[in-house]
Amino acid sequence: MNKLVQSVGNLKAFVGEVKVELLKCSWPSRKELFGQSVVVIISVIILGAFVGVCDLVNVGLLKFVIH
Repeated sequence: MNKLVQSVGNLKAFVGEVKVELLKCSWPSRKELFGQSVVVIISVIILGAFVGVCDLVNVGLLKFVIH
């Protein structure tokens, strides 16, 4: 039973420390978050298009080599 009480105490201490550390963080404003999200979405779209084009080129080359 002593281990259970100690574990619960350790968990409470950990959660308390996490709360303190999260208060130290600087969180982005709504405008900053929106701008960063737009950059990420555009980057993913561009990277996805690049990978798609590379895939099409590789498939074309493979068909050329096989036939």
